[in-house]
Amino acid sequence: MPELPEVETIRQGLLPLVVGRTVVEASVSPEAPRLVAWPPRADDLCRGLAGQRIEGVGRRGKYLLFALADGRTWVVHLRMTGVLVYRPQGCGGGRFLRASFRLDNGASLCFADLRKMGRMWLVDDPAQVVGKLGPEPLSEGFTAADLGRLLARRSAPVKAVLLDQGAIAGIGNIYADEALFEARVHPRRPASSLSGEEVRRLHKAVGLTLVRAMGDRGSSFDHYVDARGEKGSHHLNVKVFRRTDEACFECGSLIQRIKVAGRSTHFCPQCQV
Repeated sequence: MPELPEVETIRQGLLPLVVGRTVVEASVSPEAPRLVAWPPRADDLCRGLAGQRIEGVGRRGKYLLFALADGRTWVVHLRMTGVLVYRPQGCGGGRFLRASFRLDNGASLCFADLRKMGRMWLVDDPAQVVGKLGPEPLSEGFTAADLGRLLARRSAPVKAVLLDQGAIAGIGNIYADEALFEARVHPRRPASSLSGEEVRRLHKAVGLTLVRAMGDRGSSFDHYVDARGEKGSHHLNVKVFRRTDEACFECGSLIQRIKVAGRSTHFCPQCQV
């Protein structure tokens, strides 16, 4: 699933391409009946977007937020396998093309989704969709003290808390594993058991992990591509994620895989305690 670094990379790529452009025509495939989450009909979304100028592209957690000239917001969540790509010559065909949005310069935004789990909304207020998300982990207002207070209230495994979008927005499986390795914290540790020093290490590790991934334009383990259809490279630089039975770069122990909160979890049994 695209996480914060991937979605932010897409947002930054779209900014110079679509801001100021007008959506001339929108189309949603009948093979994607659940793509439009609000309003409940795809036709409503298509009619609502047609003729609208895109004034800005924002992000909240893993959601893209397109600000429209009429004050409404077009919200896009890529979920597991969704990709949103700018095509100068239009979308054309494609087996997994679920929606297309033709712009006034002849280009199109093309939404493809193998597993058909992506969602879109057209809302008066983006808080209708993203209002329950936790703080942005890279914001200046999210301090180590904030993280400490959050963890102190939770007895769940620390990885489960990092994955909870209502606690912290934007972190998924890849970067939870990588941040916990960076902080030298075992993913099954009860969140409330972390010491002050461990909390400070984890707070720093989350920031470093996300910034490094953005510097590599995201991780393309599976379907992720950026706004121009290019893969990221951070999957070549991970320390533990999907490196089961490979040697830890720090100590040489074999990376292990377990389940935490129902998710495959990768860690070093020697470095993380």
